[in-house]
Amino acid sequence: MVGGLRVAVIGATGVVGGAMVRTLEEREFPAASLRLFATARSAGRNVTFRGKAVLVEETGDGVLESDLVLFAGGDDASRRLAWAVAEAGGVAVDNSSIWRMDPRVPLVVPEVNAAALHGHQGVIANPNCVAAALVMALKPIHDAAGIRRCVVATYQSVSGGGADNMRALLEQSRALLEVSDALETGDADRIAAAAGTPSPVAFNVRPQWRWEPDGETEEENKIVAETRKILAADIPVSVTAMRVPVMVGHTLAVYLDLDRPLSPDAARAALRGARGVEVVDEPAADLVPTPLLAAGRDPVYVGRLRADRFNPRGLSLVVCSDNLRKGAALNAVQIAEYLLSAGMLRGRGETAQPQGG
Repeated sequence: MVGGLRVAVIGATGVVGGAMVRTLEEREFPAASLRLFATARSAGRNVTFRGKAVLVEETGDGVLESDLVLFAGGDDASRRLAWAVAEAGGVAVDNSSIWRMDPRVPLVVPEVNAAALHGHQGVIANPNCVAAALVMALKPIHDAAGIRRCVVATYQSVSGGGADNMRALLEQSRALLEVSDALETGDADRIAAAAGTPSPVAFNVRPQWRWEPDGETEEENKIVAETRKILAADIPVSVTAMRVPVMVGHTLAVYLDLDRPLSPDAARAALRGARGVEVVDEPAADLVPTPLLAAGRDPVYVGRLRADRFNPRGLSLVVCSDNLRKGAALNAVQIAEYLLSAGMLRGRGETAQPQGG
């Protein structure tokens, strides 16, 4: 491509936006230029990209000058600017939840449903961090044996709630260690006083999302709807989502009721053949998926595959992934890479040739 692409990242100083910048560099994405945008509070800071300092600008109409815009700046920026980018001739890959269920917008995990990108209208949605990992594990099993029902319990790290949550976990942990006897005895008043809240994330497991009228959380409903859209399958999905005191890496405990019996060995074989999935399943050697294993790495890790002793079509498994990478930044960049390889992404006014992906 003559000149390369003009790329922008919105929300560049946040946890996900920062991961997007690093991923663009790590994967040597062909950006001729990179502009970084954030709120007025963060504008004026410098972020390093390819060894050079890039000044962060306040999010505004300057993003419309880019060929590719990766959105990690929250719902408001996505609502205001995603379609404006498309109308200006660029492509918006949006990490917010605003456009995911819009019928005009493909919701894509490239290893699972890249074909949905063909015919896009300029706005592409990046899925929920749990849905992205879940469909990576479900797709090869669904292809092999069909899924009648999926039941998932999630154990999600605090980074899924942003940098403030990460800081809160560290601060609360330090404070509560000072009153460790209160933790041992369950002294709720002292715990609340030390942590600054009666329901801290430190040393705790709790839901941390907005409640919906039906008793589900916003997060649970997102996972259900997005999983079904990405797989293009009417699979009943039931989810219980919990926040755990882990910095990075989400864990999913998954139970599947299949159309046809599938042994754990056959399931492992199907998963090993899936791009982006790594099977880690040697419990005797303490090799199982964990968030620390996944943190900072690209694969979706799957293990603890077990047959249901009471249901010949039942299969249990555990899935772990880095929620900032495959659950957000990496997936967004992979979408852009696919668009580029398929000739669907080019610098405006330049001649593009499809590149191998």
